[in-house]
Amino acid sequence: MAVRLAEPIGMTLILPFMYQMVGGFDIVRDPKDISFYAGLLLASFSICKAATIMHWGILSDRIGRRPVILIGLLGNLLTFVLFGVSKSFRWALVARSLNGFFTGNTVAIKSVVAEISDDTNRARMMAMLPLMWNVGSMLGGAVGGLLVDPVEKYPWLFGSSVLFREYPYLLPCLVGSISSVFGLVVGFFQLEETLVLNPPGAASNGGPASETTPLISGSHAEEGRCQINTKPDEPRSKWDILTPTVIRVLVTNAVMCLAIAMRNQMYPIFAATSTADGGLGMDAQSIGYTLTVCGLFVVYLQLVLYPRLERKYGALACYRRGLWLLAVFSITFPLLSVLAKHLDSHTNHLVGFNIARWLSPELCLFWVILIVQLYIRMFGDILAFTSVNLLVANIAPRKTDLGFMNGLQQQATSITYIIGPIISGYLWSWSIKHSLPYPFNSHFVWVLAGMSLAASWYMTRSIPDTVNVFASGSGAQNREGSSDGESANVSSE
Repeated sequence: MAVRLAEPIGMTLILPFMYQMVGGFDIVRDPKDISFYAGLLLASFSICKAATIMHWGILSDRIGRRPVILIGLLGNLLTFVLFGVSKSFRWALVARSLNGFFTGNTVAIKSVVAEISDDTNRARMMAMLPLMWNVGSMLGGAVGGLLVDPVEKYPWLFGSSVLFREYPYLLPCLVGSISSVFGLVVGFFQLEETLVLNPPGAASNGGPASETTPLISGSHAEEGRCQINTKPDEPRSKWDILTPTVIRVLVTNAVMCLAIAMRNQMYPIFAATSTADGGLGMDAQSIGYTLTVCGLFVVYLQLVLYPRLERKYGALACYRRGLWLLAVFSITFPLLSVLAKHLDSHTNHLVGFNIARWLSPELCLFWVILIVQLYIRMFGDILAFTSVNLLVANIAPRKTDLGFMNGLQQQATSITYIIGPIISGYLWSWSIKHSLPYPFNSHFVWVLAGMSLAASWYMTRSIPDTVNVFASGSGAQNREGSSDGESANVSSE
């Protein structure tokens, strides 16, 4: 779980001080250019992660999960420190890129979870992954915002520190790397290898070969058929496992993640934009309230409610329902701007805190609808992301394919997190500059994300229910595509 924490902490830790950090570099000549260079710094993380994550997954299939996880944790620790001591944009860019390079190894943790769990607890185990993501995102943002430039913020404690005066961004990076240090210690002493590779001399029954091991198995000898066991697994390309069902699951996941990336980029911008431009007119403090409230019940929904739903309906049905909820949220959420504009004459109702103002019926209605909408979004995220993680693990034909499958999924996700913010940022700017009717007004990005989620939901209708079964367990289930659908053939390895 420490591995899973490292990635969201790495992504969100620098957000609070990114603008300040880039503005202090010599490369910036005009303050208007800060956002451009900050965007490059943020994109470098996702680009390097997307470029290397497949290789981490394949490497974990070859040498095992444990060494890949430990290498990644060590790399995260070192690159965090390198980023904290950045004095130039080039140094920060290289450190951030290396951090994305090593964070790509988090694909191995999904394989570990799939291998150490069974049908009785796999849903609960998989639910821990998005839970750790949510926790890591909150921790990263908090650490980055509270501990940056400690000499100025906390002179009574760090006023005499020459180190933190010279490197004002080092302390949050050091604290953020604690999860990597903890993971290294626990992983080195406690983590056992979960990938069992068949030894070259293993016989077909899984036991070691010896001088008395028959070349022809009993059943096959009786039938007069000779089967020579040269290798336990026939040589094949990794791409051979990309059956139509596998492709459908991965495509729906990629489309969903693209819409989610656009939505995540849009929420703080939409909430902070003035009501005259189609936003909600909220300040940073009010936006922080919404994010905090939405995290109150995430543990219950993730670890208690979701496993019950998955056991009752299956991962595929939960995935479909999650996509449906997210599509409804994306299309209806920007309608809140209509109510916010109605309250425009009482703009101060949306910012700060005053009990008399907050008890007004209009403002109470606004916040009730807003919180309900955000909880719908959170529940949809939990259903969709946890379920698709289960489905990707389920459709891997063998355990030695889990790293490749998870790597393929993560690579596609990383690419969408590069493209999504760029698309949504450009379209949002375009939509508020032109006085066009709905849906091309300030709702355009939200509607586009909702339509993408609806398309992803529609594509899941062609995914067979066989994906609810874990294929790479003790009895391998090899899924083969056919012209009229997918069939699951169960055979013993």
